[in-house]
Amino acid sequence: MGTVGAGADMAAGERRQLINVAYRLLGSVTEAEDAVQDAYTRWYGLPRSRQEEISSPGAWLTTVTGRICLDRLGSARARRERYVGSWLPEPLPDRTEWGHAGGAGPTGPADPADQIVLDESVATAFLVVLESMTPAERVAFVLHDVFRYPFAEIADVLGRTPAACKQLAASARRRVSTARAPVPATGRADVVRRVKEAWEAKDVAALVGLLDPAAVMTADGGGMVGTVLRPVEGGARIAQYMVAIADMAPGLKLLERSVNGAPGLVAERAGVVVTVASFDVLDGHVTRIWAVRNPEKLRPWGRAG
Repeated sequence: MGTVGAGADMAAGERRQLINVAYRLLGSVTEAEDAVQDAYTRWYGLPRSRQEEISSPGAWLTTVTGRICLDRLGSARARRERYVGSWLPEPLPDRTEWGHAGGAGPTGPADPADQIVLDESVATAFLVVLESMTPAERVAFVLHDVFRYPFAEIADVLGRTPAACKQLAASARRRVSTARAPVPATGRADVVRRVKEAWEAKDVAALVGLLDPAAVMTADGGGMVGTVLRPVEGGARIAQYMVAIADMAPGLKLLERSVNGAPGLVAERAGVVVTVASFDVLDGHVTRIWAVRNPEKLRPWGRAG
């Protein structure tokens, strides 16, 4: 491996990549950090002689992280069946954007959310599609189609043949292909801005005009805060619900912010982020709203301002 300690240095430098892989596999910043920490614990638990035998610490750590995530995806399905209400992926802030808004910026230890690259593979709609996959499909698809790992390496993660892994990725790809290509950020931002203005004005008619008649809103409170436990269906019903929320929460401040790299809205009350909403837009109308209210999933947002 070269100089003594070179393997350890190389391993330490893989953290950002591993966090990116784990978040896309698990949809949770906290769980991703735990999985990566577990992988590093195993790495540093190896004898030095064994570490020096490993030609690529990054590949070793990715394999171990992938196996840990695979196990956690299996147990997560059971946990989410007991979850109160709908489960949504943890939303990610764009920390530079908050800084431009006059925030103080992050302080203290690095937040794992800051290490995640904001691209189309972390868009809320994409992560929701990933949730529909089996754990093995999700691992094969994310590692191959998003991170371009060869099927031979993915086979080591899944304990299957490369051919079987290729089939899993193809099955997952068919699920993704049913989802539309996202609307460009500029078009989406305009629609989101108009939703914000109509919501602030409590204008039900304007909201109905911006929402697709078959729109669906899903909220995630995790049983920790009040919210609808089932998706709200229909543009008119969603508009009425949004205005009712505004009536019940005086002092609510809406901010246009990127959510998982796409235009979204953040609701603050007394300087505390209480809701992060992301949107799917088609032909100038909102078709889906995903609103995360679970305080545990909003922790990165508390450090974003």
